[in-house]
Amino acid sequence: MDFLDLFRAIFALAITLGIIGLAAWGARRYAPSLLARLSAERGEKRMKVVETLMLDPARRLVLVSIDGEERVLMLGEGRELIEPRGADPVSGAVK
Repeated sequence: MDFLDLFRAIFALAITLGIIGLAAWGARRYAPSLLARLSAERGEKRMKVVETLMLDPARRLVLVSIDGEERVLMLGEGRELIEPRGADPVSGAVK
């Protein structure tokens, strides 16, 4: 391998790394706004997480709003508990 082949290989490596760097810069610069526009075009989301509360390392409470109605979920230990529909949040009795 002579000097010209070595120079060609280093030059090709520099060009390749430059293209990768340019793609990474473009993704960091333009991807967040592009993703925001794409998600805004889909319309209003029906479900969103309002608040979470860690009870212990294995369990958490999640307050979720679905179509304007708030529901409480308890997640953890490989299962989930969902508050029954129409339950009174203070007494826990089902209406």
